[in-house]
Amino acid sequence: MSDDRDIDRRVWKLFDGYVHGTISRREFLDRAARFTATGISAATLLATLSPDYALARQVDPDDRSISTSYKKYASPDGAGVMRGYFARPAVTDHKLPGIVVIHENRGLNPYIEDVARRLAVAGFIAFAPDALTPLGGYPGNDDDGRELQRQRDGNEMTEDFIAAVEFLREHPDATGQVGVVGFCFGGGMVLKLAVRLPDLDAGVSFYGRHPGTAQVAQIKAPLMLNHAELDERVNASWPDFESGLKSARIGYVHHDYEGVQHGFHNDTTPRYDEKAAELAWQRTVQFFADHLKPDG
Repeated sequence: MSDDRDIDRRVWKLFDGYVHGTISRREFLDRAARFTATGISAATLLATLSPDYALARQVDPDDRSISTSYKKYASPDGAGVMRGYFARPAVTDHKLPGIVVIHENRGLNPYIEDVARRLAVAGFIAFAPDALTPLGGYPGNDDDGRELQRQRDGNEMTEDFIAAVEFLREHPDATGQVGVVGFCFGGGMVLKLAVRLPDLDAGVSFYGRHPGTAQVAQIKAPLMLNHAELDERVNASWPDFESGLKSARIGYVHHDYEGVQHGFHNDTTPRYDEKAAELAWQRTVQFFADHLKPDG
């Protein structure tokens, strides 16, 4: 993976627009070419910026300390039947709290599955739904995944994630306490669920889109918000959202990570910042440990 300090900040901004659908692949290639080093094509740069999922192995899928599987669950107000990646400690003598892990805008990729395994190692039951289930599931690459996710109805997807929370809440091995954590699209979905679900027990958003301030008063769950200093697009709405949280006296913790890009937690791309990602993850696990308690 190349050092992101070698990449022009204007390229990062273009790349953010590309992955979030505000400019096309062709527009990215044409415009990024103006800022690339001599001898490096824009296509090569795009390949460099794209994820390398061979790196998504902080916890091996065959780690014997955890148990993993794919499970289906009912989503009657959404797509009907959904599928997700389920991870939990292999052995426990008591019930555990659950955490729904919500992916970015491209389906259940290997990075998100690894995040679920990390939570299982930390002592939680983790469940990562795939919003692309009705369209055949994550297709194996992010470009096609983004195209597929754009085809889903946004309200239906929200219902699918609400159903995932209920699936974990009712799981026989779970305590009934459920938190949610999400990244990018998933971070925004965490905040949507906090608005929709007054019985949500905790939410952690990584660089997610903020709801309108009129919705803030509906939030009851304690929140943690992790933002990247250089993420102009998401950060633009933070002051208003924070003002709403304060006015409504909603419990929240906010962390702004200096000098890092949107997506800094994703260890499969050059936007990854090890120091910030590790600190944010430690804080996330501790936040859930403070708010979600096991039985026994």
